Amino acid sequence: MKAIEVSEFGGPEVMVLVDVADPIPAVNEELITVTAIGINYADTHQVENGYLSPQKLPLIPGLEIVGTTASGRRVLASVSSGGYAQKATANLANMFDVPEGVSDAQALCMLVQGSTAWHILKTVGHLVPGETVVVHAAAGGVGTIAIQLAKMWGAKVIAVTSSSEKASLATSLGADFVVDANAEDLAGAIKATNGGKPVNLILEMVGGKTFDASLEVLAPFGRLITYGNASRTAPKMLAPGSLVSGTKTITGFWLAHCFGSKELLNDVIAELFQLVLDGKLKPIIGATYPLSQAREAHEAMRGRGTTGKITLDPAL
Repeated sequence: MKAIEVSEFGGPEVMVLVDVADPIPAVNEELITVTAIGINYADTHQVENGYLSPQKLPLIPGLEIVGTTASGRRVLASVSSGGYAQKATANLANMFDVPEGVSDAQALCMLVQGSTAWHILKTVGHLVPGETVVVHAAAGGVGTIAIQLAKMWGAKVIAVTSSSEKASLATSLGADFVVDANAEDLAGAIKATNGGKPVNLILEMVGGKTFDASLEVLAPFGRLITYGNASRTAPKMLAPGSLVSGTKTITGFWLAHCFGSKELLNDVIAELFQLVLDGKLKPIIGATYPLSQAREAHEAMRGRGTTGKITLDPAL
């Protein structure tokens, strides 16, 4: 089968299309013929071995696929073997049946991005109707879904984006205000859109100065949810006392801790699928690249040149 392989850690340039043997399912696993592959920002960290869990070489990157099992099930799956391939294996517990009426690309929006957006708003964000939510990287995979869910659940949404095209997308999805991510005074720009007041909930995955500005505009009893570090830059050192004096909460979120839980993953994905079928949630598919162009897809994602969900076609 064709697959993308990494034999040394690094940037997008280390990904090479190769021929490899089909993976062999372990106990409680199935072999899946892949029809669509999801790209997540975490994949770019995986390739350079900067992910939350250490990687081993040689590596076939990728965390999620849609495909068909030998028994004919069409499934969305978190894979145990690398996802950037024409075939992959997955544990039965990490396979989710895709309902008729949901496309492969739409399904891929729900495993990582959809469930992450759900949990950072509801499970760890404790969103309350009427609160103000700031969504950083608002035109990305998580952001486009988070905007829609936050509006559905009664929030006012301030979207932070890096271009006029992305701002238009965020507005079309329901964002009440849009702030330029490149603003010299990001904290001031966010507060200005909220009538000069601090905000209740911030979804942050950029890190560095963006994290610093976000913490600055967090209201008392506000929550900052950090779920990534796309800038690959650490924020300023934080004194715990500053959280006490501001009555602020910082919470980290990693979707891996939801796997194996019916309530935290299976039920959430099923509800997201139903929202898609009901026309209440619009997955945004930004682009589909051939498997052979995984490198170009990563370059575009790292260069902030993508919107919505990015996928790979294993047939090309």
